[in-house]
Amino acid sequence: MKKIIAILILGFSLVTVCFSQPAVAADIANGAKVFGANCAACHIGGGNAVNAAKTLKKADLDTYEMASIEAITAQVIKGKNAMPAFIGRLSTEQIADVAAYVLDQSEKGW
Repeated sequence: MKKIIAILILGFSLVTVCFSQPAVAADIANGAKVFGANCAACHIGGGNAVNAAKTLKKADLDTYEMASIEAITAQVIKGKNAMPAFIGRLSTEQIADVAAYVLDQSEKGW
């Protein structure tokens, strides 16, 4: 009986591993396009045309606790102050891509 249970568990594990799809990584190239079309008017070159103190530069993202995919994604989805919410304007995939692009560019120094 123990062998049968062990075989069933092993079989289930193999099926799960073999047929599960890997997580899809964000597309930074697409994020650049989305950023150019939707964000660059206010954030060209990682700046901020509305509030010069709150740029997308690494130091400012760190200062305002925005240096993560999760924080950037939340900001893009919800908006804040003068920044509009993009939840109805961009797809979930586009938001993930632009968040990855912003973080990548901040780490590269824009």
